[in-house]
Amino acid sequence: MFGEVLKHHREAAGLTQEALAHKVPCDRSHVARVEAGTRVPQEGFAKACDELLGTGGVLQRLWGRIDWYPEVEHPDWFERRAEMDAEAVAVRAYQNQVMPGLLQTEEYARALFSSIASDDEVEKLVRARLSRQQRFLTPGGPLYVAVLDESCLRNVVGSAAVMRGQCAHLLEVGQRSNMRIQVAPAALSGLIRPKTSMSLITLPDGDQWLYSESLDRGYLNDDPALYARHSQTYDVLRADALSARESAALISEAWEGYGQHGQARSPHGDVDQEQLQRPRRWRLHRSSPRYPRRRPRP
Repeated sequence: MFGEVLKHHREAAGLTQEALAHKVPCDRSHVARVEAGTRVPQEGFAKACDELLGTGGVLQRLWGRIDWYPEVEHPDWFERRAEMDAEAVAVRAYQNQVMPGLLQTEEYARALFSSIASDDEVEKLVRARLSRQQRFLTPGGPLYVAVLDESCLRNVVGSAAVMRGQCAHLLEVGQRSNMRIQVAPAALSGLIRPKTSMSLITLPDGDQWLYSESLDRGYLNDDPALYARHSQTYDVLRADALSARESAALISEAWEGYGQHGQARSPHGDVDQEQLQRPRRWRLHRSSPRYPRRRPRP
């Protein structure tokens, strides 16, 4: 349905698939696959097409109402967490080493899974991961707050191009009213970080769950005392980490670094060895993040 509507407006505007792809910009094959119904478009692609074709926002509204992943399968151990994402009213997450699944781009997720699964399995895993995101990316979606250890920005997954796209995605979603992204710098002393990545999930009935993972398993716990303890650790870390504005400046810096040098570099050298001095943090606070022009991904 989305593909047919896109094709109708494209032809009405007198554009070929190649011409539209050039303006978006993206590959012509991406436009062809979206129109054929064989490729799931990003919301940014829908918005860009709306603007280029003068649809009055039809495509973006339609994008938000379509269930793009009606037939996905999650690993058995992850099914309950996926169900919670589908109904949660709030998710607060801390993540280290790699980006949280709810923030990963398609390219980042594919690169991440490619190292542990076969080609067929990779596509299934990517679809399952992206299926969890749409609800949070739709206007009026549930609250999602993520505190990212700086290692998430510095650990290269896939390539510099993949990381550049991932950083651009963080800057984009961080501007949404229901989403906040903060960074815990590697060299900022005094931060008390959780020992592992975790999520604090609030459901509509008020139930609160703590979710964490080992190498190949997920663990859910609704013990009130345990939840309260980890919630306090999280709130203190969030207060001590960079603000959302400072974090956007640091993410923007990483985005620029991946574009210029093929890998993100701190102006002060190795983030594991150099200290983020107070004047540096002051500059992050005072500077405005650079938001790259949205480039929808195939």
